[in-house]
Amino acid sequence: MALSSPSCLLGAAVLLSCGPWWPQAHSAIAPENEVPLRSTTWLPEGKVTTVTLPKGRARRLYFTLRKKAAAVWLTVSPCDPPIEWSLAARTLKDKPLKSLQWSKKSVPEVWWRGPGTEEKIHSFTGNAVDTYMGPPSAQAAIYILRLRSKEQNTEATVFLHEGPGPSGTFPLLPADPRVHTLGVGMTSVSLSWTPSASLTGLPHTQKGYDYCVLVNAQHNYPSVCAARQSIRKETRQKQEMKDRRKVTPWPVLKDWWWRQWDSDPQPQTSSATDDYADLKCVCQGTESVCTVSELLPDTQYYFDVFVIDRLNRTSMSYTGTFARTHEEARPAVTPLREGELRWVTFRDKASKSEQVFSFRPRGWQQSGLLTLQSCGGGQRVKVTVSGKGQVLTSQAVGRDLVQIWLQGSPSYLIHLEGEGTSSAQTQSAATDPSLPQDLTASIKMQTSSAYHRKAVPSLPSTLQIKSFNRLRSCSSVTLAWMGTEERSLYCVYRRQLGAREQEAGGATAPCLGPESRSDTERVLCKYFQELNPRRAVTTAVIEGLEPGMAYVFDVYLMRRWGIPIKYASKIVRTRKEC
Repeated sequence: MALSSPSCLLGAAVLLSCGPWWPQAHSAIAPENEVPLRSTTWLPEGKVTTVTLPKGRARRLYFTLRKKAAAVWLTVSPCDPPIEWSLAARTLKDKPLKSLQWSKKSVPEVWWRGPGTEEKIHSFTGNAVDTYMGPPSAQAAIYILRLRSKEQNTEATVFLHEGPGPSGTFPLLPADPRVHTLGVGMTSVSLSWTPSASLTGLPHTQKGYDYCVLVNAQHNYPSVCAARQSIRKETRQKQEMKDRRKVTPWPVLKDWWWRQWDSDPQPQTSSATDDYADLKCVCQGTESVCTVSELLPDTQYYFDVFVIDRLNRTSMSYTGTFARTHEEARPAVTPLREGELRWVTFRDKASKSEQVFSFRPRGWQQSGLLTLQSCGGGQRVKVTVSGKGQVLTSQAVGRDLVQIWLQGSPSYLIHLEGEGTSSAQTQSAATDPSLPQDLTASIKMQTSSAYHRKAVPSLPSTLQIKSFNRLRSCSSVTLAWMGTEERSLYCVYRRQLGAREQEAGGATAPCLGPESRSDTERVLCKYFQELNPRRAVTTAVIEGLEPGMAYVFDVYLMRRWGIPIKYASKIVRTRKEC
């Protein structure tokens, strides 16, 4: 074998000391012949992708963005158990050589082997639907989505969208995504929910969306996938129990014999209109009020509402609720709990209907406070309170708050009676957005024991809110309202108005209490007291507003006894220029 010349040895030493530049290392092998170091799964854009997650094993999905992508929207929807997922962007220190035609499967290998940095963009843990939205990273970057389930085998759906706004693939939930219980009967429960923004902006002829109501006696489900898996598991368990009960002296021969002549037909593939038939839920179009009937008496049921996009085959779930149906032989008198806020509804369209409640105050004083407020409807309602067999008071319930002082009896009977309909009240009910239009009357009522009190709590002399034009700026407004001589808590809520709400007036419904408002709308709470009723004026400066925007402000008088008192809504627009 011939020896190398000194010049060749010197060149080899230089190559060994400096090392090859990393892209050239890949040039020794054709890119299409490379086997990636890690399993490569590319996440397509604009398509809902289902990912199977084995317990304790991390799954990785990769994607890149177009050069002119305005933003990246990534939505991950777990099925039922909580998962961990994170999004990272890996950036190369030096770009790969353009002369090498890297294949699709080889690209992740290039990014893993090359020197670079990885930046963690977003992470989330839980079983709720979570969406990341942000600007794209550096141009020479590959995005890595990692998903992991610690508890059990499950699956999740992933959706990638490049654009300045939402893709519209998933239905939108309202600001209040809760399912509300309007009424509970012996075999039926009435529900309502705020309409989805995906439906309110569409014409009535659009039939691509549906509300589906699911009823079960176990628990609420966070998603359609969770409900479907639970129902399939329950069906499988029932089938296994049924198979165990089949005891035959010659099972092998019998099974073989009957399979020859009585084989089961193959299941048919479901169509888009039938995708949710296995959930055994009621899909009722775009109506946001539903009465679930044919229930068992004295049974607790859980109710879930899903808004379904049948064109994209996606869904979003409201926050479910539960209710217990009344007993079959329930007493005519319903007891009221201490401090319980109750909505009493009258659905009977007959000339008269009535409901009776009982209340027993706590404490040796035997004193209490009953507060009522009418929330609309076409029926006049009268309240009659009696104690020790005698009628204490009887009066009509209107929109103004009614306070009835209870004293001198260990228990009280509260009798609410509907007295027919009037055209004025029917028109008022039709224009009240806080109530479903199928109600004939609704009353908001609360009873509470009033320890160490001698009379009803005082009310403000006026429930109007005043704003000062001179103190109005581009980012703040100053409000004032009347208080009382008793020390009470006042909470201010604000809500920014859109163009349509401004045209409609934007005022908050009179019966919408703080328990129905979002915590993000509350801006401040303060205590106030003034012994002189004429000087009982308090003010508040609301800051952090946007210039030239209209806001509606609501003040609630929070009391230890009775329903919180809502002041009249005040709409104020900040200055455009300061």
